[in-house]
Amino acid sequence: MTNNLYSLSNFTKIVADTGDISALRKYRPEDATTNPTIILKALDNPEYENIIKESVKWAKSVSLNQEKKVKAAADKIAVSMGVKLAELIPGRVSTEIDARLSFDTERSVEKARKLISLYNEFGIDKNRVLIKLAATWQGIKAAETLEKEGINCNLTLIFSFAQARACAEAGVYLISPFVGRILDWHLMHNKASTFHPDDDPGVISVREIYNFYKEFGFPTIVMGASFRNVQQIKALAGCDRLTISPPLLEELSRIEGSVERNLFPPRFNPDKPEKLTYEKFSWEHNQNPMAVEKLSEGIRNFAKDQEKLDRVLYDLI
Repeated sequence: MTNNLYSLSNFTKIVADTGDISALRKYRPEDATTNPTIILKALDNPEYENIIKESVKWAKSVSLNQEKKVKAAADKIAVSMGVKLAELIPGRVSTEIDARLSFDTERSVEKARKLISLYNEFGIDKNRVLIKLAATWQGIKAAETLEKEGINCNLTLIFSFAQARACAEAGVYLISPFVGRILDWHLMHNKASTFHPDDDPGVISVREIYNFYKEFGFPTIVMGASFRNVQQIKALAGCDRLTISPPLLEELSRIEGSVERNLFPPRFNPDKPEKLTYEKFSWEHNQNPMAVEKLSEGIRNFAKDQEKLDRVLYDLI
């Protein structure tokens, strides 16, 4: 008999929301990701011990000041981990740009090019990599430049429809709407204990984005992320991709039976709406207090993990 995970994979690509080697080997997802949070956890993982040691050793040998050595080591570790993950999956590895660059388009582009160059040194083509940026206006503009250079991007921390629309109009390869974090905010502010999946604000957000993309023929991939339960996942069955944590992958694999598809492309409409300007994007995003708060919080938290990693590396180099 089939299980929910296998059934779901028939019409939605599954991505593992983890850098855990054992989880990737067990669930064999299409894609994987690496970021400062995952790298911090990997510092105590024997699977990554050689990567950390070799990257630190290399950073010590280069003719840079201490601050630049730390940044170089962080880049080297992120890419080295990405290379290891790429050996275990058929698809792509998302590699995150330093969140502290979220409001700097030019430096984000420079950092992305550097990461792709490092992947090339390891023999990994850019077509196996997604550069991950926060979906600020500046991050979206950086992605627009990179996409024109053939460097595909994953725009993360999507909380508003304005962000999603701007990403599609910029030609971004993939976006990651954060279903669970949207739900968290609404639970806190509405003082409700739960939502039915069809009324879940995170689920509704992804469905709205998916329908808009398909209606107007935007090729940008929608990858739901940050799930709190399997009900949210199943409510988005049919979405292009879903990135799922190992505990929820395990839960889905243990549930017998098939999953019903819930998302279907609407009828195509060739008349695309007028493209968002910076002013219109900013206004529409600002009308969503949840999105404003969660985007800022997400960037701060990603930056904190990067700073923690920098401090660890500073002591090692």
